[in-house]
Amino acid sequence: MKNIKSIIFLFATLASAPLTAGAQTEAEADDSTAAERKVHVAFRQMNEGDILGGVSVVDYEELAKKDNTTYSLHDMDGLIGGWNGASLWGLDTDNMDTNDSYGVLCLVDGVARASNNVQPSEISEITFLKGAQAVVLYGAKAAKGAILITTKRGKVDGLRIDASVNTGWYVAKALPEYLGSAEYMTLYNEALWNDNYGANPRYSATDIYNHASGINPARYTDINYYSSDYIRKAYNRTEATVEVQGGAKRAHFYANVNYYNYGDLRKYGGWDGAYTDRFSVRGNVDVIINNFITGYANASATFYNGRSGKGNLWDAAATVRPNYPQGASPLISTDLIDPNATAAWDLIKNTQNLIDGKYFLGGTQETMSNVLADGYAAGTSQFVSRQFQFDAGVNFDLGAVTKGLSFKTMFSVDYATSYNLSYDNQYAIYVPTWSNYNGKDVIVGLTKLGDEVHSGVQNSSNTSDRQTITWNGHFDYERTFGGVHNVSAMFVGNMWQVTKSGSYHRYSNANLGIQADYNYDRRYYVNFGGAFVHSARLPEGKRGAFSPSVSVGWRLGNEKFIKGSAVDDLMLSLSYSNLHEDMDLVMNSKQFYLYESLWATAYAYGWNDGFSKQYTYSTQGTNPDLTYLTRQEFSVNLRGSFFKKLVTADFSFFTNKMSGYLINNPTTFPSHLATGYPDGSFKPVINNDVNTRTGFDFSVKLQKQFGDFYAALGVSGTYFDSKISVKDENYGSDTYRNRQGHPIDGLWGLQSMGLFKDDIEVANAPKQNLGSTAKAGDIRYVDQNGDGVIDSKDEVYLGKGGWYGAPFTLGINITLKYKGFTLFLLGTGGFGAYDFKNSSYYKISGDSKYSAVVRDRAQLALDYDNAGNPYYYVTNMETAKFPRLSALNAANNFVNSDYWMYKTDRFNLSRVQLTYDFPAPWFTNKVVKGVGVYVMLQDLLTISAERKHLETNVGSAPQTRYYNLGVKVAF
Repeated sequence: MKNIKSIIFLFATLASAPLTAGAQTEAEADDSTAAERKVHVAFRQMNEGDILGGVSVVDYEELAKKDNTTYSLHDMDGLIGGWNGASLWGLDTDNMDTNDSYGVLCLVDGVARASNNVQPSEISEITFLKGAQAVVLYGAKAAKGAILITTKRGKVDGLRIDASVNTGWYVAKALPEYLGSAEYMTLYNEALWNDNYGANPRYSATDIYNHASGINPARYTDINYYSSDYIRKAYNRTEATVEVQGGAKRAHFYANVNYYNYGDLRKYGGWDGAYTDRFSVRGNVDVIINNFITGYANASATFYNGRSGKGNLWDAAATVRPNYPQGASPLISTDLIDPNATAAWDLIKNTQNLIDGKYFLGGTQETMSNVLADGYAAGTSQFVSRQFQFDAGVNFDLGAVTKGLSFKTMFSVDYATSYNLSYDNQYAIYVPTWSNYNGKDVIVGLTKLGDEVHSGVQNSSNTSDRQTITWNGHFDYERTFGGVHNVSAMFVGNMWQVTKSGSYHRYSNANLGIQADYNYDRRYYVNFGGAFVHSARLPEGKRGAFSPSVSVGWRLGNEKFIKGSAVDDLMLSLSYSNLHEDMDLVMNSKQFYLYESLWATAYAYGWNDGFSKQYTYSTQGTNPDLTYLTRQEFSVNLRGSFFKKLVTADFSFFTNKMSGYLINNPTTFPSHLATGYPDGSFKPVINNDVNTRTGFDFSVKLQKQFGDFYAALGVSGTYFDSKISVKDENYGSDTYRNRQGHPIDGLWGLQSMGLFKDDIEVANAPKQNLGSTAKAGDIRYVDQNGDGVIDSKDEVYLGKGGWYGAPFTLGINITLKYKGFTLFLLGTGGFGAYDFKNSSYYKISGDSKYSAVVRDRAQLALDYDNAGNPYYYVTNMETAKFPRLSALNAANNFVNSDYWMYKTDRFNLSRVQLTYDFPAPWFTNKVVKGVGVYVMLQDLLTISAERKHLETNVGSAPQTRYYNLGVKVAF
């Protein structure tokens, strides 16, 4: 019976067959396995029930039965607390996709690797190490948390094959809206008049009419870069995966072969047929060498390829005006050439770039290139990336030496390289000479500008490579004395190093770690962890430090007075840690020699006129006391389950202080030690600033089985508040400008008072020194210091920016099962942060492209005062939502201010998936052992007062929704 249940569970693991009669339901599996479930933490596996807080685990194989996402960490904040999609417990982070991180450390099978190079189908488990006590053994590079991704391994005897195929379509959520040519030209004339009521319009009424009528778009251009001529409604992504596993008594193996391909929204020229594909093979072998030695080996190879056209359509769509270039569309039909214009026809016959056999590349003297011509004629590009990863380990059971003693060691080598290949062509554009015959525009002449060069040579560029070497080894001791005294200990040596092309210094981590745990009868726990860290970024004598961590726990669920009650299990734990980290020992992109005096040379005119002289000057003073930053943290965790696993809950409170952030121009030093020209300084880099964060996270799950029906509701969230506790700053009497005491991610700017209603109000208001002259219809600001001038000295704190995730994140997941059907819903939300609308879609002045927001502009009219002097006034003060238009620099209106602020509060319906597993009896004694099908909808809905803005990208590819169909088969 035990073997039968094991086989059933393994089939369910990959969601390739339904649960059969007698198999465990999801609720029953939770109930029976939680206490003994082993999960991965730093350098070991532990019983989940013995972990003293600061850790969250996602059983990815179980999740994959109902959720088939496309990225390993996608929407994990909808499943656990403490991870908000950007950081763990709000600590500042960098980019985990490259692992060139000054934040969360991502480890795949124990090796520092990028999270985006492991496919969801390869993953068994993801562990989020949030608390300082959970990461101490990893040393200085893990002080802001770590994410452990554990890949699948072979579990079954014999042979098992699982295959899956899915295909889907990405559809743009929203596209920016810009004005057409006629409306733009009309409003540009208005902008000119707003600046000077005596100005002549740039565009005549006839020009505007010709562009509006569409009579000849090749001459009177009205280009919409988001039209169906250039982008498609949807593009496809298709993926196929085959998993093979098996083995016998002494060895088991697992292999995953995956391929996916997806296209692009752009469909013109070299972009038509653009794609990105990825082929990967991941495999591993676990071997029992003898009765005290086991070993394993893991290998992975990934091949990325991408093909694209030339030119950035998304950037052009946000910046190039619809009537540009004037007089010549980027593509002009040969049908418009006068049959008698022989010279023009001769040019066209000799061009290499006749699109679809009838369109030539148009332009003007001022516009000899454009994004559409780039796509059609400038060539193509190809991105190539290859990644190879290998690691192996050996485990020794040293029980013959001392009972409970073992030694484990592993070594890895990863290598990645990437480069671009391209065909870089030159093209000519043709400037048409227009005439009109009987009311019809025709081209009577062409002027060729530029050369057409198709060399056929493939060029290589942007070559880079990266190597990661890892080694660790640790002695482990685990033993129980007298049946109640449980002791475990670890001594570990850990190092890894990343070498990158173009970087002289390697990115390295080296540390020793110790862990000593004791619990009495699995009720009273005391854990101590520590790391001896080393950093070459610090001066000699300061390169070593010790990071301690202490945790205590009380497992009330194992107390006699609790047993037999509604409480199944309950653990209370407290932790204190003081970690040292060197990730933030960075100043002006420099990571090394920050403690040394630095000098530079330059040339300037000497005493002899006309002759330059070389001189040497100091750029940085010496600081032999430069040291680590520290993360001091206190946390409390309460975890439990109730009413026979009807309710499970996990709650953590944390407060941490990051001390010692670097500054290089300390105000405590005399100002004469630094100069403006040359940019020199004798001031040293010192440790000074301090940031604190306080918050909590939670995860609650309710589940119930009703016969054939199962329902589960999970709610998770994270809240944190940050503060700059110490900041080197000196704003004199303007104390309201001090950053100290405000959130780390504070947004600062001017406080607005609406729009100026007329020029008279402008004249009586404080002078605005913000880069342009204020007029009626411009934004008016508060003079915070009362000096009669509006400038940067009037900036105040406006709100939290949510740079490390929204202050409060919320996740909701729902699972409903009935027989072979499973419905899964996942929602994520972020609340409490603000941002500025500061893209080119809103910052409009001069010759900028006009977006739809200008339709709500302040509209001006002219009036006269009692002395007969003219002045502007706003005619629509009650309805205007945008400042007046200006053909000049309107910098006054586009400084950061609360006028442009908005709440980023949102809730996303991130995933909806319906899965059906065909009845198991259909496959009894068949080659096919199970079949499942699913429909998955991703990023389906956003609920927000700013939904349109949040879903609209400007200057980059549109955000998309994903509609996916898939099938899984087990053999």
